[in-house]
Amino acid sequence: MRGAKSAKWVSGAIVVALAATACGGGTDKEEGGKGAGKAGGEVSVGISEPKRLVPQTTTESEGSQVLDALFRPLVSYDAKNQPVEDAAESITSTDNTLWTVKIKPGQKFHDGTPVTAKSYVQGWNWGAYGPNAADGNYFFATIEGYDALNPADPDGEEGPKKAPEPTAKEMSGLKVVDDTTFTVKLAKPFADYKTVLGYTVFYPLPDAAIANIKAYEQAPIGQGAFKIEGKWDHNKSIKVVKNPDYTGDKKPLVDSVTYKIYQKQETMYKDVVAGALDVIPQVPSSELANAPKEFGERFKSSPASTFQFVSFPTYDKKYAKPEVRKAISMAIDREEITKVILNDSQSPARSFVSPVVGGYRDNTCGDSCKFDPAAAKALLAKAGGIEGNKINIGYNGDGGHKEWVDATCNQVKKNLGVDCVGQAVPQFAELLTQVEQKKFSGMFRMGWIMDYPSMENYLGPLFTTGGSSNYYGYSNKKFDKLVEDGRAAKSSEEAIKLWQQAEDVLVQDMPVIPLRFGKNVFAHSKKVANVEMDLFNRVDVTKISKA
Repeated sequence: MRGAKSAKWVSGAIVVALAATACGGGTDKEEGGKGAGKAGGEVSVGISEPKRLVPQTTTESEGSQVLDALFRPLVSYDAKNQPVEDAAESITSTDNTLWTVKIKPGQKFHDGTPVTAKSYVQGWNWGAYGPNAADGNYFFATIEGYDALNPADPDGEEGPKKAPEPTAKEMSGLKVVDDTTFTVKLAKPFADYKTVLGYTVFYPLPDAAIANIKAYEQAPIGQGAFKIEGKWDHNKSIKVVKNPDYTGDKKPLVDSVTYKIYQKQETMYKDVVAGALDVIPQVPSSELANAPKEFGERFKSSPASTFQFVSFPTYDKKYAKPEVRKAISMAIDREEITKVILNDSQSPARSFVSPVVGGYRDNTCGDSCKFDPAAAKALLAKAGGIEGNKINIGYNGDGGHKEWVDATCNQVKKNLGVDCVGQAVPQFAELLTQVEQKKFSGMFRMGWIMDYPSMENYLGPLFTTGGSSNYYGYSNKKFDKLVEDGRAAKSSEEAIKLWQQAEDVLVQDMPVIPLRFGKNVFAHSKKVANVEMDLFNRVDVTKISKA
């Protein structure tokens, strides 16, 4: 996928396409509130163009929203963020290494074929097989036999060589026991493994996907509450309709949902105001002041797991010194941007994990995230300055980020004496591709929504060597070992202590600048009711109804 590092360094996890979030008003008492809806009809939800629509390689927010309607996860999460069986009948282990997964019988894919243990095993093997270059490849690395599908890339004296061919196409740790049972043997114990299995990459794949994955991606076949109608109409829309054969508990109220694809959040916002769109999942920062007046109680907020930050290409000598990275961080006034640009509605972030997960500590970043222009200038001077005395911050133009990026750059100019410009890339999917292929030069904004409720999910994918969303090339062996030791811990409490030590390593190295923790801030038209969003920034399309 990326030359010599194709098998190990994959893009991934749920990376946020849309704008930074903010608090809204709203309750469930308004017109279209909870309990006020009616069954049937069609609703529309705004999204940006997804990057991919195969579960094992759909690791960003827009594709995840669509697949959430089309698939049923092995586990979902309760009010305390604990995993509860969904498509699974049971998930058990006596040693945290060998896990037995039993799925509920009678489930069918949208093409009428049965969902079996084989459906999961073949889907996971497809995702783990290096040459398939699945963006979610990283998440199968804990399974025994993964390395045979992803041989290490040799480095020659004249640079990286081509990775060797895998010696296997299936992981030895996956075994089909019978039609509804399979086992997962991990390379090392992982006490929280059941929690992980609610993530998108662990959805099953039907035989049709294995036979022709390119054709499958244009009309994904799942086993969820909705099924796709027609095909993915790129840059226009994706329509899903109620699945009459769905056996899960969360039955949809509406007959269909059309995901309308937008290039600009501002256009999406105008369409909701005009009634041409029913739901905007994130109100753009440029409209936060107007939205309460435009929508009244239909302007809402709810908890989310969003972590917004700016990343450094640590492989670029311009940003190689931690002192340079810390100086830029110290030149940013998080409170001012939160108040002036985002209507005083987000929380400034000074930690590397979200407050919604166990193990969060406030202000782990300390002085490196403290707004101190004088200290920032002194630190940058001590580090020898920055090459060209100019930096840029890349962002996706379809996500409503321009205002806060420009404000951040203005602060850097004023407080650090370094020229700074925002650089828009039209689509989020395009920005991800440019960054992962190292074709984008400079800093770039990123947003993270947890894949599963664990502190590890903010540390492993984002910062371990070869992590699925480690787009910035950060690598620290001490950090890697602490994350790995935490996974192998016998209890969550023990794991959290190790992961907190790992976070302390990040504070020293500063591979990214923590900026904000957000909420879901959304709005909807008068035509719909029961609009809710979850911690993963997804509209719950099984609850939404016509008003």
